[in-house]
Amino acid sequence: MAVTSSIKIHNLRLYAYHGVKPMEQKVGGEFSVSVEVWTPLEKAANSDMVAHTVNYAELCQIVVREMKQPSKLLENAAWRIAQAIMNEYDEISAVEVQLIKLNPPMGVQCDGAGVCIKLDRN
Repeated sequence: MAVTSSIKIHNLRLYAYHGVKPMEQKVGGEFSVSVEVWTPLEKAANSDMVAHTVNYAELCQIVVREMKQPSKLLENAAWRIAQAIMNEYDEISAVEVQLIKLNPPMGVQCDGAGVCIKLDRN
């Protein structure tokens, strides 16, 4: 039986200081980050032990840590999050990070604008 498995963090809400405009860097804004990591889950599913999986609370802490470092571009922040996760966990074969700036200052009404980056070890 072939199994594809992943762990997801959906819409982690954070306040950060990313943006091209000086005001965005000074005042900051709200962001939403979603992460999906592809990793084998069979061992954890059978053992029911957190030691046999990627702890999603630890994934959240990586996101929080990387979001504290200001970037002009969301591409840079999302890239750093994805790389940090891949560097931390050898068992992860791929990671996808979606980073959305909520209420971006663009002169139009929208829920958010952002980027999605997927890194694969292959």
